[in-house]
Amino acid sequence: MDIRNQPVVILGLEAAILMTVFFMVHLCVRKETSVDPLFYVFAFFAYTSVADLTNALEQDGYIRGFMDFYTYKGKPYLSTAYCILMSYWNGVVHFTMLLTAIYRMCRGKPFRSIALVWAGSMIATQVVLIPGIVTGKYGKSIYPAFWCNILFLMLPVWAAVKLFNRPRELPIIPADKVETEQKKRLVSRPKDLLLTLALLGAVAFTVFRGFVALECALDACFTYIYQYEPYLKDNVAFPKVMMLVFLFYALPLMTACAYGLTTPGCLWMLDWTLFLAGGMAQAQWAHIGASVHSRTPFTYRIPKEEWGLVLTLNFLYLATPLLLALRCYHDPAFFLKTVPLAQVDNDKKRK
Repeated sequence: MDIRNQPVVILGLEAAILMTVFFMVHLCVRKETSVDPLFYVFAFFAYTSVADLTNALEQDGYIRGFMDFYTYKGKPYLSTAYCILMSYWNGVVHFTMLLTAIYRMCRGKPFRSIALVWAGSMIATQVVLIPGIVTGKYGKSIYPAFWCNILFLMLPVWAAVKLFNRPRELPIIPADKVETEQKKRLVSRPKDLLLTLALLGAVAFTVFRGFVALECALDACFTYIYQYEPYLKDNVAFPKVMMLVFLFYALPLMTACAYGLTTPGCLWMLDWTLFLAGGMAQAQWAHIGASVHSRTPFTYRIPKEEWGLVLTLNFLYLATPLLLALRCYHDPAFFLKTVPLAQVDNDKKRK
């Protein structure tokens, strides 16, 4: 019997590798007087991103002989279409964001914004992956290596808490410009008006697909799941869990963002839109890709005659939080806390 195929051995091997990564990272910075603890988190996940990319490439047949034993008695669900697309995202997008954050950190430059996008994306990965494994067809094939996913969830949650508690990276904007922007009504801000309408559309789409995932008996839900997105009833459970995560977590946040676009001074928009954009981008990438991937059974893939409509809806759903985050990041004046002009004038006179 090959010892590599023993589940406990695979867990021990993974734990040993992860501890080695932490130790090597520590050796690299041991001479530094102070090291941001987030550096260890970013370096750790940079390594796991490489492992995920290796898995994706092997599952799609581009390389061979690296991950077979690990998926066999470690994490067999990594061979599903959803996990393959998730692995590509981790190996390319997460890896790029992590290296950028590490580079900016080492150069003393701000990195909080890109780190918030990564944290939202990484948390979204795990809150779909873990329940999907437990409730789906792989629930009877849970091996000890599965519990490493708890660590992969706890670390980005901890990182997100640390990032949210740090000062925001705010540009210097004159108080008169802030006041002028905040006096504009929504109809005088066409970009914000379009984003608000897009968010309301995304809210409606989220509610509808949540009902579809919950097997609502309405004719519209029945038609949609059988004629447009049959992937939602795939027994791997990842798509169903994702729709419920959207319904119970993304929906309130999108509703709050629609409120933030109409109410001046909502400073929290600058952080939460980045976090939301990261999570929605990761989730939609995995969902769209898996629904057309060859590893998904043919009966669950999007029917070719409906590709245009379904993919358009999903890409619009993906684009909305991304455009919102870009709008808030590049032009934050509407969301800043106002300072009365009289107080500004008095401060200038004192100087």
